[in-house]
Amino acid sequence: MSGVETMTRPAVLILLGPPGAGKGTQARMLQDHFGLVQLSTGDLLRAAVAAGTEAGREAKAVMTAGGLVSDEIVLAILKDRLQEPDTAQGVILDGFPRTTVQAQALDKLLAESGQRINAAVSLDVDDAEMVNRIAGRFTCGGCGEGYHDTFKAPTVAGVCDKCGSTDMVRRADDKAETVGQRLAAYHAQTAPLISYYEEQGNLQRIDAMGEIGQVAKDLSAIVKEAVA
Repeated sequence: MSGVETMTRPAVLILLGPPGAGKGTQARMLQDHFGLVQLSTGDLLRAAVAAGTEAGREAKAVMTAGGLVSDEIVLAILKDRLQEPDTAQGVILDGFPRTTVQAQALDKLLAESGQRINAAVSLDVDDAEMVNRIAGRFTCGGCGEGYHDTFKAPTVAGVCDKCGSTDMVRRADDKAETVGQRLAAYHAQTAPLISYYEEQGNLQRIDAMGEIGQVAKDLSAIVKEAVA
């Protein structure tokens, strides 16, 4: 994909999918193609804390005390972020909302500024195959580029194609015995959320087990239609 397509209004896209479904890869491609900004809860919190915003200070106090940041604080941080100039084309929400309560609060927040969820896209996977997919992935410790033993090995074994680093890292929780548990937890947590967006009529499903290029093509078609 190359170039940036202009949106007629800021788009709000939600990507739903278990670990290893390719959300990060697809979000980066959508950023390049449509000028959308990927927003993950973790990144939002860290940026707000670093910037010292009011919501960021509240979040820092909670995290320092070892607590969980409330939905209200996360939404306040998201509201501030949506007002930044770089989100004019739209955003991709990754990791939020996670519950129907959060989804309802997000709808209310967006409505206040005349926005709405354009599409909630579920990247559907086959659990058994996902165990193999996740267990074989690793990343470059230098630049964060993702690789896989089978699907995306570096051109030169052990050397990052992007930055040339030989520091390759595998996540401890990507072991096959833990992946099944993570997938089950994801499905249990996300099922109500999928039903919520399905009832609203803006849920889209994509077979995320296909080639990266085909998944990207399917996602692009959804984005174009959602913001038309």
